[in-house]
Amino acid sequence: MKKINEIFYSLQGEGLHAGTPAVFIRFSGCNLKCPFCDTDHKEGRMMPDEEIAREAAKYPAEWIILTGGEPTLQLDEKLLETLKKTGKKIAIETNGTRSVPAGVDFVTVSPKFQFCDHAELKVTECDELKVVFSGCDDISVYDAIKARHRFLQPCDTGDEERNKNITSEAVLYCKEHPQWRLSLQQQKILDIR
Repeated sequence: MKKINEIFYSLQGEGLHAGTPAVFIRFSGCNLKCPFCDTDHKEGRMMPDEEIAREAAKYPAEWIILTGGEPTLQLDEKLLETLKKTGKKIAIETNGTRSVPAGVDFVTVSPKFQFCDHAELKVTECDELKVVFSGCDDISVYDAIKARHRFLQPCDTGDEERNKNITSEAVLYCKEHPQWRLSLQQQKILDIR
């Protein structure tokens, strides 16, 4: 049984696959407490692996995205195997503080050690590195992480003027360091789930 916050069908709003239809499985619970988190980790219902897979299989998307909270707190080989039987590709969005089971098709690591205590990375190789950028970060701390794709995502502070400044700083950083790309939270811009 896994505690699931929600399962829904939408478009990926961030990173390399932005705009791609996907089934999102949002796990309840996290081992960090990020100040900008938009998930209520107390909510959720207990679901067996087979029910989770049946719900995800209802939608025509090619991708299932495991997100949270922190999905690695509950993701195990049995659930991964059950999800793979749907014929869909499996992506995970993780803070990188716990190992990711073998067999995940696309790993996004979004480190939070600049925002949270006890957020040391265990995952140092990934498909996509997504850094929440607050405008004055030392991005060189991410140089040791092996990633095929690197994204800076401006932190949403809830303050429109501050957000504009952070986005401007992120754009400037990407222009000066072209190995990084800008990732905007399209789901917020478009006001979709």
